[in-house]
Amino acid sequence: MPVIKVEHLSKTYTIAKKEQGLKGALKNLFRREKVRIPAVDDISFAIEEGEIVAFIGPNGAGKSTTVKMMSGILTPTSGHVYIHGLDPQVSRIEVVQRLGVVFGQRTQLNWDLRLGESFELMKHIYQIEQATFDENMRTMDEILGIRKFIDIPVRQLSLGQRMRGDLVAAMLHSPSVLFLDEPTIGLDVDGKYAIRKFIQAINRRKKTTVILTTHDLGDIQELCERLIIINNGKIIEDGPLNALVDRIAPYKNLVVEYLDEQYVQHPQATLLSHEGNTATYRFQKDIVTAAKLIHDISEQKTVKDVAIQEAKIEDIIRIAYREAD
Repeated sequence: MPVIKVEHLSKTYTIAKKEQGLKGALKNLFRREKVRIPAVDDISFAIEEGEIVAFIGPNGAGKSTTVKMMSGILTPTSGHVYIHGLDPQVSRIEVVQRLGVVFGQRTQLNWDLRLGESFELMKHIYQIEQATFDENMRTMDEILGIRKFIDIPVRQLSLGQRMRGDLVAAMLHSPSVLFLDEPTIGLDVDGKYAIRKFIQAINRRKKTTVILTTHDLGDIQELCERLIIINNGKIIEDGPLNALVDRIAPYKNLVVEYLDEQYVQHPQATLLSHEGNTATYRFQKDIVTAAKLIHDISEQKTVKDVAIQEAKIEDIIRIAYREAD
């Protein structure tokens, strides 16, 4: 059985349509026209134990709405979510015990307490045994170095420290599933490195299943093998990241630095540019290898240096969005 199973999930919001002008304002007082807005539209997928899945899409695509339905915060208009076979709307307490949730813009830490006191509060809320709590704190300190600022009031923590605190709070009760909504937003390089290191570590040590929504493409490249893309409330891609790259951008670029300004053509590569003694070629990965190109070119001209450029992940995702519109 998958850890997470989503079946024909939909969420529709009903809002009042407001008309402009004084006449429209008077009309709205007596009769408001209702408009139904589909935020999530009949999506289905399954996630197995130990997967780290990037769940991405443009703003307003339905990412956060889906995560909130999976975690039981929102009630679906139709369809079902199952966490370890349990429906969050029916078995709320049992499901919550198995989930950890971190929303990048909202904290579950108590603003007026020291960080350590917030952890103690979470221990009582989840009824965590002292031995389990101590062991999890040791593990979290090993990964995130939390002891260095555990006595600082939450309101005085930096953004990076608060995010680490939120991750610890989400993992204290040893959840099997972790939802992370924009966990690296606004963080500096060191902060992002710490969060990514944490995700890799808990996934490796505890086989924690991680669902990650993010706009940071570095998160996707470093953490996720599987990618689910949602746009306009519908899933447009679901599969390995490498397969998406191969489908949308089945090419690489070869940058060749010659000893002089003379360059050569190759029948299995397209010359994109030539400036000074540097030429850039594009080749199809399923037709010819970079090694073959380099060998053929170096037989005709003296090569000083070479570099291989993969297609940029941001370009791949942008094309996927555009194909869905």
